Amino acid sequence: MVKNQWKKENNSLVKTFTFKGFVEAVDFVNKIVPLVEKVQHHPDIEIFSYKKVKVKLTTHEKDKVTARDTSLSKKIDKIK
Repeated sequence: MVKNQWKKENNSLVKTFTFKGFVEAVDFVNKIVPLVEKVQHHPDIEIFSYKKVKVKLTTHEKDKVTARDTSLSKKIDKIK
């Protein structure tokens, strides 16, 4: 997996992860699901170019990035 840094875009934290292929990208998304369900904070997730996953974090009720987003970004970064 190739990853860059989280970037602030508008009212969100955004990061793109690049994998060897589609299966690895889907596996990564599947690993995110139990994590976000546990904390009840759900990102926007997009698979594109068959092997890239874009994760977008924001606190919708506040329309901005909060501590919940930064905390979740760190947890997502720990996924192997």
